[in-house]
Amino acid sequence: MMILYNVTVNIDHDVHDAWFDWMKNIHMPEVMATGKFTQCKLARILAEEDGGKSYSIQYFAPDMETYEAYQRQHGAALRQKSDAAFGGKFVAFRTLLHVLHQDGA
Repeated sequence: MMILYNVTVNIDHDVHDAWFDWMKNIHMPEVMATGKFTQCKLARILAEEDGGKSYSIQYFAPDMETYEAYQRQHGAALRQKSDAAFGGKFVAFRTLLHVLHQDGA
C-alpha cells in the first residue's frame, strides 16, 4: 500500500527564489536522506496567486508504517528547519493519500 505524503505550499514572492533553491537543493534531499521515501516530486500549481506562488511537494512511502516512522523520527525537526528558514513567508498544509493505482515508472 503506497502512501503519498503531499505538502502544498504557498510561498511569498519576495523569498520565492531563495525558497525554491533551498527546497530543491537542501530540504528535499534531507527528506529523501531519511530513507523513508522512494521518490519525491516538486510541481508548480497552475493558478494565479496574488500572495505568492503555490507548489505541491510529493513524497512516496512504500507503506503507512514507513511514513509513520518518518513522522516520529524526522518530521518535526525538518518542519522546524522550514520555519527557521522561511517562517512567516509561507503557508503549508499536508495531505496523506493512499495510492490505489499507478501506471509506469
